[in-house]
Amino acid sequence: MQMTQDGTDTDLMRSRIIERLVGATGDPDRVSAAARSTGIRAIASVQEMLKDRFGTTVDIDLASVEIVRLAEAKPDIASLDVLAVLSAPRMPDALILQLDPMALSLLVAVFFGGDPELPSAPLNRPASGFELDIASVAFEMFALAINGHGPRALGLRIGGLQPLAGPVALKRFTVRDGPGVRIDFSIGTGEAAGRLSAWMPQRVLLEGRGGPEAATAPSEPEEWRQRFGEQVLRSGVRLVATVPLMKMPLGAIAGLQPGQVIEMGEDVRGRARLSVRDRILFECELGKLGQHYTVRVKQAFDARQHVVDGLVADHGRDK
Repeated sequence: MQMTQDGTDTDLMRSRIIERLVGATGDPDRVSAAARSTGIRAIASVQEMLKDRFGTTVDIDLASVEIVRLAEAKPDIASLDVLAVLSAPRMPDALILQLDPMALSLLVAVFFGGDPELPSAPLNRPASGFELDIASVAFEMFALAINGHGPRALGLRIGGLQPLAGPVALKRFTVRDGPGVRIDFSIGTGEAAGRLSAWMPQRVLLEGRGGPEAATAPSEPEEWRQRFGEQVLRSGVRLVATVPLMKMPLGAIAGLQPGQVIEMGEDVRGRARLSVRDRILFECELGKLGQHYTVRVKQAFDARQHVVDGLVADHGRDK
């Protein structure tokens, strides 16, 4: 490894060696506080994603936050838990997600439209392929929520999750030991509550949430603006394509009858407009593909030019 001018690479390597030998990376109170904040933020985001996708609310709570050794994340080969490992820059196992049979059973019921308040029986066998697909969706939601966004994002590589389950996969599963933190989420209520655990190296958590990057993190109002903007961008709105047909006297319009056919103007192909909530966004071109009509976006709608064109047209009629 080449040493940079300020010795950054050498210092980083030295800190990782000391981390493996000694254990602790940072102040336990600071690590716990960062993990708890990450967990609380993740709950709201996961609940929102579940509601957007399935139209239901699942009880998710922060059960506990503990300072651990990452070697503890390896389950017994007889375990029925499902795991997923996510990497980040310079860290192949930056996040390990672990879902117990009770939580997986509840999520499967929710994904099929079941009542999340009704008790579900925990799985008493290794997860099937379909159940692993459900676990993958849940893992992706929690990973997105834990990763965050903006300058303080952890940089997790979330695409292509491959859940691990069963004796063979769990026997092959290995994890590098080191100081870590475990965030336990409870899924469901009462005796029917399951558990999803998130295991993270302390260094990944602190570099993303409490390291030098934190000095450049946005202020609280800016962070809320970013989150609000993200929620707005995910909201669904009705897109309307309007096509002007032709000019017709008011008297003729008043005489229209049900079943009457109105011809489309010759220049209608170049005059379609896309609008959302009565606000015109784009000038479009109407076309046809097979038996279906299409709308091709040509350019953004210029409200000023629209007014000018209207004034010019009115002036011509006055003359």
